[in-house]
Amino acid sequence: MKTTKFKIWLKAFRLRTLPLALANAVMGSLLALSEDGFRWEVFVFTVLTITFLQILSNLANDYGDAVSGKDNEKRVGPLRVTISGLVSKEEMKRMIFVFVGLSVVSGTLLIVLGLNNLSWKQLLIFFGLGLAAIVAAIKYTVGKSPYGYRGLGDIFVFLFFGLVGVIGTYYLHTHWFDRLVIIPAAIIGLLSTGVLNINNLRDIQTDKETGKNTLAVQYGSQFARNYHLLLIGAALLLSIVYTIIYYNSPWQWLFLITVPLFIRNVWKVYHYKESYELNAELKNLALATFFFAITFGVGLCLCN
Repeated sequence: MKTTKFKIWLKAFRLRTLPLALANAVMGSLLALSEDGFRWEVFVFTVLTITFLQILSNLANDYGDAVSGKDNEKRVGPLRVTISGLVSKEEMKRMIFVFVGLSVVSGTLLIVLGLNNLSWKQLLIFFGLGLAAIVAAIKYTVGKSPYGYRGLGDIFVFLFFGLVGVIGTYYLHTHWFDRLVIIPAAIIGLLSTGVLNINNLRDIQTDKETGKNTLAVQYGSQFARNYHLLLIGAALLLSIVYTIIYYNSPWQWLFLITVPLFIRNVWKVYHYKESYELNAELKNLALATFFFAITFGVGLCLCN
């Protein structure tokens, strides 16, 4: 592969989206570490699997939006390589299959290592979740009725980036389920949904023109702004409630150093003038979420 082609594929992989995708692995792993249940092999393969799934999702979105005509020259976001002609549709389909394969292999190794000596029913449940994650990554924009075009993306992001990601990672480490992990999982899910909401708010005009019915398109930009405040506010409120309920040490308030990042993000979303300004806020919220996962989890580890 030529250097220029390699750079094109790097653009298509959109590696800047990885911190947000990995926030659930970090949160789930640090929660396990705080309870002496952390295992390095689970962490490594969780990171690999999530990385492959996120790249798969990015490639499928690039391809799906190009095939459906949802991408066009008016797009405000980052360059899409299929619609721009830098990569052919056949090349993109082949690369999608490559990352489906990588996700299956890595995910299988993760499940086998993580659920070693556990029942076949547990193995089947996690294999089912893994396959569901692959299907969700592809079906966001690909197929006859992509859920991303019907305003359902928020639900899937909350489920897979939040609940499934955090709780699943925690369980693979520890082999037990603690219902209290649902709260940190929901927090990451809410913040991840906030990133999607900024994306949809940024693209509201072009999405409206091409028939991509996100929540922002269906209910308008003011709704999307208020919805964003609700998502971020609920996540921070849950963080405080969780810390109060399970308070052991001042270290648990370490995550508060990230609060100004979220406040600034909400302020920017309410006061932006041009859609392109939200590109920076997408990245900022993704990084803030990753940083939050680290500080929240480390705070729990330091108090034990």
